[in-house]
Amino acid sequence: MLVRVAAAVTVARVGVARRPPRLSARAFSSCASTRPGQENVKPLDGIKVLDLTRVLAGPFASMILGDLGAEVIKVEKPGSGDDTRSWGPPFVGDESAYFLSVNRNKKSIAVNMKDPRGAKLILELAGVCDVLMENFVPGKLSKMGLGYEDVRRAAPRLVYCSISGYGQTGPMSQSPGYDSIASAVSGMMHITGPEGGEPVRPGVAMTDLATGLYAHGAIMAALLWRDKMGRGLHIDCNLLSSQVACLTHIAANYLNAGKEAKRWGTAHESIVPYQGFRTRDGHLVVAAGNNKQFARVCEVLDLSHLADEPKYSSNTLRVRNRKELLRILSDRFSEKRTSEWLGKFEGTGVPCGPINNIQQVFSDAQVAHNDLIMRMEHPTAGKIAVPGPAVRFSGFKSDSSTAPPVIGQHTVQVLRETLGYGHEDVEQLLKAGTVFQHEVR
Repeated sequence: MLVRVAAAVTVARVGVARRPPRLSARAFSSCASTRPGQENVKPLDGIKVLDLTRVLAGPFASMILGDLGAEVIKVEKPGSGDDTRSWGPPFVGDESAYFLSVNRNKKSIAVNMKDPRGAKLILELAGVCDVLMENFVPGKLSKMGLGYEDVRRAAPRLVYCSISGYGQTGPMSQSPGYDSIASAVSGMMHITGPEGGEPVRPGVAMTDLATGLYAHGAIMAALLWRDKMGRGLHIDCNLLSSQVACLTHIAANYLNAGKEAKRWGTAHESIVPYQGFRTRDGHLVVAAGNNKQFARVCEVLDLSHLADEPKYSSNTLRVRNRKELLRILSDRFSEKRTSEWLGKFEGTGVPCGPINNIQQVFSDAQVAHNDLIMRMEHPTAGKIAVPGPAVRFSGFKSDSSTAPPVIGQHTVQVLRETLGYGHEDVEQLLKAGTVFQHEVR
């Protein structure tokens, strides 16, 4: 039987876990000023997140929580770790760029959860954490004694967030969740692609990312709810529901008017001109949302007579006569370079921008100004760069980050500091293969 270094840290404490710090609503709001000793206090400082997720939706959500100050303990399978560690090329050293993109500000512990001692270890960690995140097929964790009801008995104040493909119940609940499949089933692929062409998968896994954003928001709301009610709850977050909810007006068009959606490429079905146009050396997007902006477009293109034609006098008529109008506009846009058109549109009040490749994105002055490139030193890969946080706050900075961990980099640290395990306990678990520690030089 394992011996703990302190009587307060025993197996029995799983049932009477140390109460996580009570989080008030005030902690979630950024302050205009800080008092001495409170510089750069983040809203989730003191919050512990036990992250059993892998791939994209869950890790994306837990990374945002980490950016906000939470201590994220990422649980990985010894040996292979998170699936995305092998998703390459490209690799930076031994790490895939994919994994590096969504796993900063986390500690990695490698635990064999199929080993009863490993499952017990997870239950102990849940007892001292505020949030548990998981994305297993519904019911799988319950078989290990780690389902919501199992954990709730040990940690009644825990926020337990389940991320799945289709929800915890229902006819598709046992189907594994993959972004491309959920994107197809939800209708996202049906509305994405060139007009008259085949369905297209979005360039990034938007269904996964939308689910991660929903999960992050739901966890924040659940922590506030816990603060009011004094107990935790279970969050059912899934790819299908997230993407269907994101259909917004496309869904409303069908639900209220019976209008089936179609693919429009870069165009907008209800506004003309509102799309991408080919230039002499690339592409740009023009979005004329009203008659005044349309007249300005015609003026810039030296086609002012179009604004005076009755068949283009309103957006409704422009939509009705879109093919002829867009043919005329497209011919004119093809005559000059993208930069020339952007210069002509500057100051006109017409929304306009280039369709950038990724190199151009990260050379953009506004992207640089918004600090969207985060550079850090990785323990094995050396200098790396990843997309930085999208949101800024007035009361604290989110520019200080730790690099994504290697598998099991923090196993011993978490066992000792978070659970209070002694040297002999840790050695037994390492020797048995229940846990794994990566020695970083």
